[in-house]
Amino acid sequence: MGTNREVNLETIKEASCTLSGHVIETPIQTCETLDLLAGRRLFFKCENFQRSGSFKFRGAFNAVSRLVSSNSNEPTKRQVHVVGCSSGNYACGLALAAKHHGVTAHVIMPNNCPECKKQAVLSYGANLLQREQKDFIPARKQVEDLTGAVFISSSQHPDVISGQGTMGLELLQQVPDLDAVIMPVGGGGMLAGVSMVIKSICPEVRVYGAEPEVANQAALSLRTGERRAFSHFPRSIADGLVCGIGEVTWTYIRDNVDDIFTVSEDEIKNAMRLVWERMKLVVEPSGVVGVAAVLCDSFKARAGGCKNVAVILSGGNVDVQKLPEILKM
Repeated sequence: MGTNREVNLETIKEASCTLSGHVIETPIQTCETLDLLAGRRLFFKCENFQRSGSFKFRGAFNAVSRLVSSNSNEPTKRQVHVVGCSSGNYACGLALAAKHHGVTAHVIMPNNCPECKKQAVLSYGANLLQREQKDFIPARKQVEDLTGAVFISSSQHPDVISGQGTMGLELLQQVPDLDAVIMPVGGGGMLAGVSMVIKSICPEVRVYGAEPEVANQAALSLRTGERRAFSHFPRSIADGLVCGIGEVTWTYIRDNVDDIFTVSEDEIKNAMRLVWERMKLVVEPSGVVGVAAVLCDSFKARAGGCKNVAVILSGGNVDVQKLPEILKM
């Protein structure tokens, strides 16, 4: 299973076949209150309803499935180990995908990861290692050396990107008169995959990313035409979006994404409050960054003419006990 495999519409369609019957074709929901606030019709793709609680399960399942198919004899299959690094949602997705395929997962998460994500990983039977984010790579290499585990990147692996792209195929079926789609961007796997689908099938549809302004690496990269790297790990309430786009996803984002919007921490909190109160949906801070973006003045100014906009709600794994702290303005 080569990690240099190109991502294109065909690999994403293949991933859709692989995922059929294993992932949820998540529904579209609407909200008149948010339509009024945004000044356009919004169609929310609810990946918070996805297995493991986020879109990350799509890419993880596709990648593990392809790995297992390349080790198809039963004795070898039982010896397969996979390892991944994650702030939380990909760890959950990889752990569940590995459990489904009968392989062993090792996940490396930050020391301060949300407790709900940690408990989900453990419940799926994965081996959990917690480290400072700066120590992820040496910890991963140690696991590889000890177990022979195959590293599957949360955003840069082509099979992961193809899996995430299946959301784009579903969106074009679910919202036929789509003018634009916006989604959070961290490592860029979702934005790379979905943008590939949209621009391959309906190139007139605009594709937007959204990220915290304190972690604005993708926006800076797109503006300058050159991938920027973080010199440190930013801190944001949207903790799943601070890793920065990688070299692989950057090429697809550069070629297929129309614009990337940044939002403040207070805008993210306000969007989360609106989604919880008005839509009655449990969505985490990283998952509502697209909502914050469509409500901001810069989107209203730069996305003129987009009457029907899809917004991907990327995940819903929230520590409910920490809600007062999360939403404190």
